[in-house]
Amino acid sequence: MKETWNFDSCVSVLTGEIELLRKITAAQHMVRQAVINKEWTDFDERAAEVNRLGEEFALLEDERILLFSALHNSFARENNPSDTEERPFYALITYLPVEETRVLSQLYRELKMETHKMRSINESLLIYINEAKTMAAAYLEAVCPARGGKLYTRKGRRVSQDLKSMVYNNHF
Repeated sequence: MKETWNFDSCVSVLTGEIELLRKITAAQHMVRQAVINKEWTDFDERAAEVNRLGEEFALLEDERILLFSALHNSFARENNPSDTEERPFYALITYLPVEETRVLSQLYRELKMETHKMRSINESLLIYINEAKTMAAAYLEAVCPARGGKLYTRKGRRVSQDLKSMVYNNHF
């Protein structure tokens, strides 16, 4: 599908992306709380919600890419038809009227800020999970030094050490 440049569509897409990022950030915060509180049913529900919102965001992102490709085709190549190089966002919007440039610039900055917020929440959750895995592995090593860093099933088969889901049976 060949998209044509439309300022109102662009504003709508950027605004939609910002709103979705805010929803994703809130859902990720709930995922983090579920992980910290070990509420795995909440975790599954929240993770599914994050995935659903992520799919919606991907659709809007594809639409935004098409719109800015159309902007590049309609304005940048007008000045130099042999120009096939993609331009950064701020270079592209210089071809627009001042008011449209201001609005799009503000929306784009807001989109970037929401993206950074979401990324920091993701990174803090990953750090928490990695620390928990490290602590669990260190605990198992301290409690059972004879196992030599290996994990076994109830039937005595060796399993991966990824610690995705593990139950420690301390009842002998």
